[in-house]
Amino acid sequence: MVLSKHTLENPRKLDRLFGGVGLRRGRRNLAYLEPGGTVDFWRVLYANIEEKRLLLFAEMKVPGEACLEFNIKNGVWHQEATFRPLDVAGRLYWYSVLPFHGLIFNGMLKKLADENT
Repeated sequence: MVLSKHTLENPRKLDRLFGGVGLRRGRRNLAYLEPGGTVDFWRVLYANIEEKRLLLFAEMKVPGEACLEFNIKNGVWHQEATFRPLDVAGRLYWYSVLPFHGLIFNGMLKKLADENT
């Protein structure tokens, strides 16, 4: 893969550049999530429609472990990102991407809302 401006703007391509899973895999069923399945570079750890809860584990190359949890309680959507850094590099990574998380998560929620209206 050639490093270009387009590659730098796309985290999935950057992940693949550094040996991560990127988007090389697909999902067996686009309408159903199950533990062990994948969503982009996330592994589904827990999915329960009755509990309205989804827990994802990041398989991208980062200096630590990242999880993303979604749940709905009393009609309110909750989303929590957790990162467990391995070392100082992990902490630097987390704080360097922190300002972008608001943009990413708000954009993701807007897209989900637009697709379901």
